[in-house]
Order: sequence, then C-alpha cells, then structure tokens
Amino acid sequence: MSAEYGGRTGLQGKLTRWLRAGRRPKETAGDGGREALLLAAAGAGLPLAPAAHPAGYRCSCDRVGCPTPARHPVSFAWQTQSTTDRAQIERWARHQPQANFITATGMVHDVLDVPLDAGRSALERLLAAGVEVGPVAESGDGRMLFFTLTRGTPEEEDEWWPCELDCHPETMDEHPGLRWHCRGSYVLVPPARLPGEAQTVHWVRGPEHPLPDPLSLLETLTEACARYAGEHTDHAGAAWPLRH
Repeated sequence: MSAEYGGRTGLQGKLTRWLRAGRRPKETAGDGGREALLLAAAGAGLPLAPAAHPAGYRCSCDRVGCPTPARHPVSFAWQTQSTTDRAQIERWARHQPQANFITATGMVHDVLDVPLDAGRSALERLLAAGVEVGPVAESGDGRMLFFTLTRGTPEEEDEWWPCELDCHPETMDEHPGLRWHCRGSYVLVPPARLPGEAQTVHWVRGPEHPLPDPLSLLETLTEACARYAGEHTDHAGAAWPLRH
C-alpha cells in the first residue's frame, strides 16, 4: 500500500494536483443543466427550497447590508417548505430561473463545513486511505462542504450543537474552523452563484455518492482544521476569525 501511494508520481500526487487545480465534475451550462443537478440532489434525498441569488455584487433580497448575500432562503418557512418532490422542484426552478437553492440539514443529512484549504487536504487523505467519502462541494467564499448522514436527535442534547454555536469561542479549541450544519441549519446546494466574478458553489463529488457517517470523517477534518488554524494565526497569536 505504501508503494502505491508513495511519491508524487503515484495516486497521492495525482489526487493532490487534481484537488489543488480545483477540478470538478463537468456541469452542463444552461437552465437544463441546473435543473438536472437540482433534481439529482433531491433524488439523493436532499430536501431543497429556493434561496436568494446575486444581483450584481448585491443580494436579490434588496436588504441593505444583507449579511449573507445570495446564501439565504427566500422564505421564513424554508424548513417546512424544503422538499425532495420532483414536480415542486421543477416548478421552482422554471419559475425562478435565477434562484439559488438551499438544502435543509438535520432531516436526512448533515454538512461538515470547513475552510477550503483544510478541506482539500482532508479529502486527499480520506480518499488515499480508502475512506468512503460522500458528496463534497466547494464554495467560492473559501469553504468546502462534506455531506454526511444526519446524527438525528441524540438522546443527550449535549451530543450535538446547532450551526449558530459552531464558532463561539468555547468551541474553537476543539473544532477550529469547523461548522457542523445539523438540525435547524442549511447550506447552498450546487449549482449556486455568489456575488462576484465567477463565484460559485459546485460539486467536487456529486450526490450520487452515498452519504457516510459523519464520525468517519470527523477526526481527519478536525485535524486538518487545526493545522489550518495554526498556519493562519496572526501576529498576536489569535486565530483568524471565521467567516459566516
């Protein structure tokens, strides 16, 4: 095994070059390709709902100073609205051709959300070790999203934390840079567009890959995040702030 993965000319080197080049599965241009990708995500069990989209460098919601431009649902009822129903998603996609879509987490799936460099390093290690990795997406705002099975509702509430708690100071040391989107949270699902030049959310590994247990990825992801945090420490010795 070491001979197979050793050296820059082996599989490990190819994985490194592939990931650093930002290669991804070919995504068909046009509304038909967008709709097909959304339906593929829904077919894999990811519940979807319409989201805002870029309006130049602003958000389509027209909220002054929108804190998450083109990254949020358009309805306050997004949790109950989210669906995998093919006909409903087709209607949304055709009637709202500019809209991004979110997928609600904590129902079927969770998302482990890490800094892009940490995520690429972790993905390379996981694939080289033969770990079953599920769908993975890259976001133009510098994040990588690992889609996993949901942890559901554990008996002990302390066994999970909602997305809004994931970057509080008390969790930084244990999970630097990691956000665990679970019950009550959401992420953009590919294909999505962000404000700016060619800023997108796209699949690195598509939704055809089965969702893994999040705990099978967690150790590698947290180690990669810890290294990333150490490499991005400012002169005062404090970690760079996380983006929302």
